[in-house]
Amino acid sequence: MMAFIPRVFSGIKPSGDLHLGNYLGAIRRFVPLQQTHETIYCVVDMHAITVWQEPEDLRRWTYEIAAAYIASGLDPKKSIIFNQSQVVEHAELGWIFNCVARVGWMMRMTQFKDKAGGEGGENSEAVSLGLFAYPSLMAADILLYKATGVPVGDDQKQHLELTRDIAKKFNHDFRKQIKGLGFDEDYFPLTDTLVTGPATRVMSLKDGKKKMSKSDASDMSTIYMMDDADTISKKIKRATTDPESLPTEAAGLEGRAEAANLVAIYASLADQSVDQVLAEFGGSGWGKFKPALADLAVSVLSPIAGEMRRLVGDRAEMDKILRDGADRARAIAIPHMDEIRQIVGFVR
Repeated sequence: MMAFIPRVFSGIKPSGDLHLGNYLGAIRRFVPLQQTHETIYCVVDMHAITVWQEPEDLRRWTYEIAAAYIASGLDPKKSIIFNQSQVVEHAELGWIFNCVARVGWMMRMTQFKDKAGGEGGENSEAVSLGLFAYPSLMAADILLYKATGVPVGDDQKQHLELTRDIAKKFNHDFRKQIKGLGFDEDYFPLTDTLVTGPATRVMSLKDGKKKMSKSDASDMSTIYMMDDADTISKKIKRATTDPESLPTEAAGLEGRAEAANLVAIYASLADQSVDQVLAEFGGSGWGKFKPALADLAVSVLSPIAGEMRRLVGDRAEMDKILRDGADRARAIAIPHMDEIRQIVGFVR
């Protein structure tokens, strides 16, 4: 396989207020990659409208996610930060991939099954076509930039596998045309998943078997990035636990979903391993651990929330950052898309 530039792409959908799961599962992992890769971080607003969004909410959430990127340590001069709809090549390549991907591949996507009413898809005729086809657009988001790695949570691994399948089929189907353009081997890379460390999937504070979500019926189950210090502390101290003390090693968390979740959150916020956390707190009860976790969460999240509020309040600055990012993204996307049009056979 030809050598591709080490390039990372990832994005977050502006479909609700950001929460701790978005931060630990994605944004916090984005920052160190600035030092080792070319990094492109998108607010995927085109994905958001696969289900209904109030337009003003969509705008607000788009700004909030971009602000969270920057407040968490992404440097707009090092990383390309933009919103997806400003780069129309995403949609064009998404359509081409709709014609490369197979319906059977899409039918296997578990997230679609969940949103369309489970395995039987009882609600499948009522959801948007975009919801069914959006994994093709996700593949386009990644492959438009020939990204070699994507930092994704566990729930997105299946979509990244689909991205690899689409890349393989495109490379195979258009082998002659790709070589005709002077490429010795594949046009698209087979993108790798970058998932490391604890808390790759943050669970509900009320039910350790459910993913933390803004749609949860209980507001106490989710820590939002804009929560104030008192609210963060209250939610952690009221989190569901069990009567046992913390174990001294990670194996002791087996079968203890709520305990494992809180320890993983602490480990991720403290940049420690689970074993390091248990070396400090093993044998302790929740009366000691929960206040320590609350203090840690407040110390990490409060400065980010404050900077997010400042940035969101300055839309002129945010618009400038997003426009600059879109210009830099297009500088990569346009020549790639021109080659893809030639490969497919479009008259230019």
